Amino acid sequence: MKLTKEVVISALQHVFFPDQKEDIISLGAVKNIQIFGTDVELDVEIKNPTLQYKKKVEVDCMKAIHDHAYEKSKVKVNLIVNAPAKETQIKGNPIPGVKNIIAVSSGKGGVGKSTIAANLAVGLSDLGYKVGVIDADIYGPSMHIMFGLEGATPSTVNVDGKSKIKPLESYGVKLLSIGFFAQSQQAVVWRGPMASKALNQLLWDTHWGELDYLVVDLPPGTGDIHLSLVQSIPLTGALVVSTPQNIALADAKKGVNMFRMDSIDVPVLGMVENMAYFTPEELPDNKYYIFGKEGAKGLAEQMEIDLLAEIPIVQSVREAADAGRPAVLQGATPIAIELLNMAKNVVTAIEKRNTTLAPTKAVELTNSKGCSTK
Repeated sequence: MKLTKEVVISALQHVFFPDQKEDIISLGAVKNIQIFGTDVELDVEIKNPTLQYKKKVEVDCMKAIHDHAYEKSKVKVNLIVNAPAKETQIKGNPIPGVKNIIAVSSGKGGVGKSTIAANLAVGLSDLGYKVGVIDADIYGPSMHIMFGLEGATPSTVNVDGKSKIKPLESYGVKLLSIGFFAQSQQAVVWRGPMASKALNQLLWDTHWGELDYLVVDLPPGTGDIHLSLVQSIPLTGALVVSTPQNIALADAKKGVNMFRMDSIDVPVLGMVENMAYFTPEELPDNKYYIFGKEGAKGLAEQMEIDLLAEIPIVQSVREAADAGRPAVLQGATPIAIELLNMAKNVVTAIEKRNTTLAPTKAVELTNSKGCSTK
């Protein structure tokens, strides 16, 4: 028997969604039909994602083809869930009053990403800009410690009749972290949707006021939080932090490529090489490249992005982070000058980006079937 597309369409006119009076062909829910001899594969778009609903639609399609087209046909039904957006989902709008949003990212943990983000924020504030920080590292927040605010709790403020979170301030920087809401010894054990919802609240339930820069400290890797962020707000650009060693550079490259994906397309402002070298205090002219030499510089050149800073290993940076006072505040010391120059280079990169590129739009990601995930 030769099975035709017309016969299959006629058979599918006998299939109705549980909540609809028109058949799935009339509703335009059947997006694709492919026939391979007597085998049939079809794509059907549904709005109800529940397992029971999907199973019923799948069984009804198979039964209709067996009853009205060919009894022995092998039928594969691909269900595309296109559920209507919920009001609780993050909206892809700019945050009122915030001019530039910088995502600080790293391919792997342990490269000092949060330390760089904290010193960048305080450095920008020291340069005279209005700055805020979101600690989006939901599973391992540390910004509240680095800013000397461990144990503090944000208050609320009434804005246009709505209750909003008021960020805490330290060293001229407005800060909000999940660390303010979780006990210091409490593990945050959340699935992706819960973590994304927490990010939603940090972004949209907070009164940030007027900011020149909002620095977002992301978790390591490329996961749910990263996708939620690029879907929720138009990022000005991303900063990727890495150490010089090959294993860190491999992950940093993945991080750069994530932001460069066609479906995401967030400008990469540049890279920061952290732990670039070590200079003993007693041998100020010596540099020891513990994790490799100029690895991030080579990667930046390879990927045609700017290297914005090479930050050495300095004990006082670690001590400053633990003490809750970022090292960029250490006056005229060499490390403070390096960190402040990093902030200046980031400002230059953003000015260049804003001059040469159109504003970034919030991302609407789609799956392979064209179904929106926003």
